[in-house]
Amino acid sequence: MSTPPFLTLPSCARSVRVETSRGTFAALHARPAGAASRGAVLLVPGFTGSKEDFIALLEPLAGDGWEVLAVDQRGQYETAGPDDESAYALEQLALDAVHLGSSLGAGRPVHLLGHSFGGLVARAAVLRGGATAPWASLTLMSSGPGAVSTGEAERVNLLLAALPELSMEEIWQAMRDMEDASGVRPGLAPEILEFLHRRWLGNAPASLAGMGRQLVSEPDRVEDLAKSPLPKLVLSGEEDYAWPVDLQADMALRLTSEHIVIPGAGHSPNAEHPAATAVSLSAFWSSVS
Repeated sequence: MSTPPFLTLPSCARSVRVETSRGTFAALHARPAGAASRGAVLLVPGFTGSKEDFIALLEPLAGDGWEVLAVDQRGQYETAGPDDESAYALEQLALDAVHLGSSLGAGRPVHLLGHSFGGLVARAAVLRGGATAPWASLTLMSSGPGAVSTGEAERVNLLLAALPELSMEEIWQAMRDMEDASGVRPGLAPEILEFLHRRWLGNAPASLAGMGRQLVSEPDRVEDLAKSPLPKLVLSGEEDYAWPVDLQADMALRLTSEHIVIPGAGHSPNAEHPAATAVSLSAFWSSVS
C-alpha cells in the first residue's frame, strides 16, 4: 500500500463529497489560485489505497495550474461500498471513473491517472470508450499490462484466504506481526500509522476481495489499449514489487508512449518523490492539452 508522507491538506485543497448517479465519493479537490485552470485531472488510487496517496501532489499540481480531484473508489476508506464482490468488477469501477470524470470536467476534457490497481481501472475506463468519454489523456503510474508479479500475487492470495476467516482488525494485526518477523517494519510517525490503521479498517472486505481477485487474474489488454488514439504516458519508479519496471517499459513501447522513470522512487512515486512526479505529469499534460 502507498504511505502518504503527510496528512495536512495544503491551502489549495479541501475534502469534498462528489455526488454522481453512481453514488457519492469521498475526494480531495485542489484548485489553482488566481489564474484560470490549465485543465482538470482525476487521480484513481490502487488496491488498499485512498485519495490520500496523492496528497503530496495536490499543491505542486495546483500551483502549476491544474484542477485536481483525487478519489476513494467505491468500498475504499471513506467511500461506502456494497457487501457484494461483484460490485467491484473492473467494469463497475470503470463506470464510476467515467462519471467522476464527467462531473469534474463539466464539459471539459479530463486527464486520467491510475496508480497500481487504479491503472487497471483507468485502462478499463478508456477501453469502454464511447462518444461521451471525458478523457484528454491516460497516465498509468506503477501499473502493468495484466496481473501482478508472482510474489505480489502470493501476498494478495494470502489476503483473499484470510478475508472470510478473520476480521479486518485481526488481519491488520497479522500484517503487523509479519512486518515484525521480517525485520522490515517501516518507521512511521504515529499519526501516519494511525491513519493507515484507520484506512485499513475503512475498506469494505468485499472490495478487497473483488479488487484482489482481479489483480491476480487480469489479462494483458495492452493490444486493445494501443488502438485508442488517446495520448498515453507510463510512469514508474526505479523499482517496483508489483510489476517489474522492465515490464512497464515494454508496455510503454507497445503503447508507443513515453516511459518516465522517477529516480529513487519505488511503487509509489506520487508519495515517495512527489515534486519530481508532479513536474513530469504537468509536462505531459501540457504537451497533449
